[in-house]
Amino acid sequence: MYRYTTRQRPSEPSPHTETEPFVRDAPTVLSYAALGCWTFWLYAFGPALTLLRDELGFSYTLLGVYELLWATGAALSAVGFVWAARRLARGALLWCSALATVSGACLFTLGGSVAVTLLGAVVFGLAGTMMLTVLQAILSDRHGDRRDRALTEANVGAGASAVFAPLVLGALATSAVGWRATFAVPAVVLVALYLRYRRQPLPAAPQHPAAKGSGRLPLACWLFAVLTAVSSAIEFCLVYFGPQLLIHTGLSAAAASTALSSNYLGILLGRLLGARLTRRPGRAVVLLYASLAITGPSFVLFWLTDRPALAIVGLFLCGVGIANLYPLSLALTLGAAGGKEDQANARSQLILGVVAGISPFLLGSLADRHGLVAAFALEPALIGICVLMLWGGLRARRSAT
Repeated sequence: MYRYTTRQRPSEPSPHTETEPFVRDAPTVLSYAALGCWTFWLYAFGPALTLLRDELGFSYTLLGVYELLWATGAALSAVGFVWAARRLARGALLWCSALATVSGACLFTLGGSVAVTLLGAVVFGLAGTMMLTVLQAILSDRHGDRRDRALTEANVGAGASAVFAPLVLGALATSAVGWRATFAVPAVVLVALYLRYRRQPLPAAPQHPAAKGSGRLPLACWLFAVLTAVSSAIEFCLVYFGPQLLIHTGLSAAAASTALSSNYLGILLGRLLGARLTRRPGRAVVLLYASLAITGPSFVLFWLTDRPALAIVGLFLCGVGIANLYPLSLALTLGAAGGKEDQANARSQLILGVVAGISPFLLGSLADRHGLVAAFALEPALIGICVLMLWGGLRARRSAT
């Protein structure tokens, strides 16, 4: 186990080698837990908007504005991360962004008006994405070439949050406590983490003499960043419109919404499997190709069947397939950054915010014009783009070396 200070000398050899045991030390555990807090908020936000709309009586168009403002905040965060990372230590950036995210949760849940809750959505997207990005940076700084395993394991907690956050929200919404208490759960956990780890030194950004300045990111890094964004868009399209397609098979709206949990369960199981498979280094590319190979046929089963049971099975298998696309794609993006990991991390989140925001909107527009079943042809196109980006990124990486 390595002891970190606020600076790492450029002359020191990198501690990240393939022969070093993978150690879940304090910075790693902190990152895993804090990422779970953020994803709990993320997966509670969508269902909470439905409840908020019922209380405040705003339109479906305004409902979309909440999502748009969240994405806008996320994009602004991605733009500003490199600037902030150059001026603040990892610890200061983490705890400041965590505090701001808690503030966003307070504005969103306690605002009592459309204007204040909209402001909360912006703060949520801005501060939450900043916290996500710095957590990813800490794991990358700490584990170097083994970042694929660290990011995959970290997203196991994200998968668990995807399963439990809507369930907790629904349970509290029907209780005397109310749905707003759901957003206090991650805040309490973050306070506990701060009290436990506030004095814990976190790994500093590695110093790469050759990477100084404002040079461009390598082509492979950009292609892998697009892969990261498009793979996330596949998931968002399923989350937003999957229940609507299940209704076409004969399920009621309530049953279709509940059946979406099969996708979340698939994501959780897929990430548990991915965490096991990435215990040995060098498996990220093979696992990515395997994940895309599972996602394609599984989506076709979900998309084209008229039997509810088969559609739910397809949705579950889609979750297994897409589970590891984001963490492994991000690991490839950071690995191809050529010493500009912070810049690559920020750019990947910026592209993700744009692509993941546009894709569901595009699918909805196509559905209004051509029907939902036809509109879902967008998903195979996104899967095909992922295959092309992975192949192109690997080829560009080989050419660069």
